[in-house]
Amino acid sequence: MRRYSQVIQLLPQFREEYIRYHEKVWPTVLATIEACNIRNYSIFLYDSLLVAYFEYHGEDYEADMQRMAADPETQRWWSIMDPMQEPVSAAAEGKRWLEIPEVFHFDGAPVVKS
Repeated sequence: MRRYSQVIQLLPQFREEYIRYHEKVWPTVLATIEACNIRNYSIFLYDSLLVAYFEYHGEDYEADMQRMAADPETQRWWSIMDPMQEPVSAAAEGKRWLEIPEVFHFDGAPVVKS
């Protein structure tokens, strides 16, 4: 399993609409996310910054992301979401979400005392 975090800007005029859509994500989109080995997926909103977190449980992330991008219902969902978002300045050309590196993780493992 690998953890991912990504960021993108939410255009302020779409804040309420974006939240409303995400209160009822289409079941077909959720099924595709699951079929592409994504688990524990959350999107957080701070001011106008969207921060996504998910865990990937598959063997070939690139292939699974291509499969997700090819799904017609996911494409339809993205056609609604994309105009509401703007890549952050550090995003690579042609990329919407910027992957941000993990610098710390604690999973609650017991601390061993010496």
